[in-house]
Amino acid sequence: MGRLTSRRRITTIDLAADPVEKHRVDTLIAEEPMELRVDGTSLAVTMRTPGHDIELAHGFLLTEGIIGGRTDVINARYCAGSVEGENTYNIIDVAAAPGIVLPEGRNFYTTSSCGICGKASIDAITTQLRHDPGADASRWPAELIAQLPDRLREQQGAFDKTGGLHAAGLFDATGEALVVREDVGRHNAVDKVIGWAVLQDRLPLSRTALVVSGRASFELAQKAAMAGIPLLVAVSAPSSLAVEFAERVGMTLAGFVRGRRMNVYTRPERVQVTAPVSA
Repeated sequence: MGRLTSRRRITTIDLAADPVEKHRVDTLIAEEPMELRVDGTSLAVTMRTPGHDIELAHGFLLTEGIIGGRTDVINARYCAGSVEGENTYNIIDVAAAPGIVLPEGRNFYTTSSCGICGKASIDAITTQLRHDPGADASRWPAELIAQLPDRLREQQGAFDKTGGLHAAGLFDATGEALVVREDVGRHNAVDKVIGWAVLQDRLPLSRTALVVSGRASFELAQKAAMAGIPLLVAVSAPSSLAVEFAERVGMTLAGFVRGRRMNVYTRPERVQVTAPVSA
């Protein structure tokens, strides 16, 4: 659809340069609303970067506890949503398998900045978990963890053009990138990654690491746990609630992973300083 980026003429001002004011064309990342419907019922609206929308729908439904895997979805397709007679590709309708029940009275609105607001308590979230990150026996060399943000950055093609995207990547225990997705919303990037795993029928995501380009919020930790991911790696800081949640479910949470330094906030026994990778 060619909607990942757009071009716009801008004015650049540099007070230390001569001339101070210049005009050029800049590349902007696209941001458009996507409405998610289940069996025709509107469930969520999210501001996202167009692309990998079917993955986004599956990941969202999985991390919100509505589906448990690929077989809970019969199909997902774009619905007609037009502007001046042209399909916007901004509405996806998911046909759920028999027995899938939507939460009553709950409507989601997500934004590129804050994610899903009004989350239930940690106690309520843990009751929805279908997988147990705490039971994962994988061990991760600190040397490998330190390399993961750089390996994620190497695959951020759209960020190189715009500087305006978050990224999330799923890595195996050898450090190989299984999938990397970018989006204007950090939660959407994670949902696209997990949605890819749902469509590939790879759940639970044991012996994998989720690497995010920014901070580690409670929401991202919750999404990782719903997919059974034992290790969450963030370039920036975690929130206090993210750390509390990771501790509760047995997930290893590493933040400020930059260069050869990192802070391990929970389950540090998974991180090995000299031992080889656990296959």
